[in-house]
Amino acid sequence: MSATGEVSGSARRGRRVILWRHGQTSWNVERRFQGSTDVELTETGVAQARRSARLLAGLKPDAIVASDLRRAAATASELAALTGLGVIHEEALRETYAGVWQGLTHDEIIARYGDEYAAWKRGEPVRRGGGELETEVADRAAPVVLRYVEKLPEDGTLVVVSHGGTIRTTIGRLLGLDPRSWESLGGLTNCCWSVLGEGARGWRLLEHNAGTLPEPVLGDDD
Repeated sequence: MSATGEVSGSARRGRRVILWRHGQTSWNVERRFQGSTDVELTETGVAQARRSARLLAGLKPDAIVASDLRRAAATASELAALTGLGVIHEEALRETYAGVWQGLTHDEIIARYGDEYAAWKRGEPVRRGGGELETEVADRAAPVVLRYVEKLPEDGTLVVVSHGGTIRTTIGRLLGLDPRSWESLGGLTNCCWSVLGEGARGWRLLEHNAGTLPEPVLGDDD
């Protein structure tokens, strides 16, 4: 701190991005691939969102942006109700479109598209079900996050409410990781979040899958 009482540039926290996954849906419970299908939260999912929103509100976010799919929008609305912030909905933050995989259970995908699934897990560029590449998801989602970050105050916090796969690819892109290594970022449990902080050499991963006791990851990204 300077003699005038101002915080010096080196002491500033920098901007933060909280990437928050939506609450539970019935398709999560059934281990059914959702992708861009618009599935609502279960009662449990709503309760998860309310609990997590109370924790995130304590971080005093400056802005909330969310996927326009109902499960993400409903999750975001719980934080908006506590903070008084509006929610901006962005189609570019939707989950990965996965073509014919959408609506299938995990076991059905393994049985019908086992080689494709295995290639994806190896980090190969795969259009799962004939849908989007992970790099294409990052191409649409990461710029949206950065656009809203630019509007933050110097030490501001942005909450991004999205989906497991989209969050993982966005984190990978913002950290500058090789796409083949994005799988090393473990999946997010429903209504948990990761935190990126702005550092001198770019974005840093400060927390990952925060806000949970150890639980299985139920969703498209497992």
